[in-house]
Amino acid sequence: MAEEDATVKEPLDLIRLSLDERIYVKLRGDRELRGRLHAYDQHLNMILGEVEETVTSTEIDEETYEEIIKTQRRAIPYLFVRGDGVILISPPLRS
Repeated sequence: MAEEDATVKEPLDLIRLSLDERIYVKLRGDRELRGRLHAYDQHLNMILGEVEETVTSTEIDEETYEEIIKTQRRAIPYLFVRGDGVILISPPLRS
């Protein structure tokens, strides 16, 4: 029975197997999250804990017209993520 619980038959099974583990989530607007998955639903709404958010923005220098890439990071204890902003979810590596 335990072996059956660890199989992936549907896409959401992969997320189910990642509960209470650290995952990577890419969001719209050049946002990335890394955190522990506490809960999710069929819409990919998620509750993450111990979250590190990374926001990347690009600006153009008005004098040299070069692209300047800025990265901001912040730590968040708990975060609700709305599923319609999710682009990609990467579960932890398994050996």
